[in-house]
Parts: sequence; C-alpha cells; structure tokens
Amino acid sequence: MTIYRISGVWKNSLGVITHYAFHTVTTTGTTRAVKKSKTEAVKLLETSGNSATTWIWNYITCGWSNGENVSVIAGSNGKYLRSNADKKETNNLEHLINFDWIAS
Repeated sequence: MTIYRISGVWKNSLGVITHYAFHTVTTTGTTRAVKKSKTEAVKLLETSGNSATTWIWNYITCGWSNGENVSVIAGSNGKYLRSNADKKETNNLEHLINFDWIAS
C-alpha cells in the first residue's frame, strides 16, 4: 500500500494532461517529484491499496497542503486520473502547477 501526492502536470499542445508529478509518502516525509506518464499513473492507482491526493502549494503557510482524492476513471478515450469534483478549481488536477515550462 503506497500513498502518493500529485503536485503538478505536463500538458500537450492541445492542453491535455500527458504526465503527472508523483511524490511518494514515506515514514520520513515525502519524496521529490517523479514524472509519470498517464499510463504509469493509472497503473499505480489501479494497484490495490494505493491512493493519491492532489498536493497544493499554500502561499499563506508557505508549505504544501493535501487536496482532493484522485481516482482512475474509464472514459471514452481510455482511462485517466480525476480528482473529486468539489467545485474548488484550485485543488483539481487541471489547475495544479504546469511543469511544462519548469522541467521537461
């Protein structure tokens, strides 16, 4: 059983999420981000016992805050990740940090 945090995304030229910044929660803290493709991310979260939440930078506290639970959804174009729809844009996958311009 592994707990993950997702802090950012990479998108293609059409604005579709292609990769996710995954962090693993350990007994001593949380790891640095590892870039995972959509396929890898789906596989991680389909593994029994694994879970993930969005990880949001909180500018007030200057630290990270846990956001919404993330799950695998089967759509018409295949499987993808989606956070709980809570009507708060700031903690949903689409609005996480866009790493396209930070790291390839």
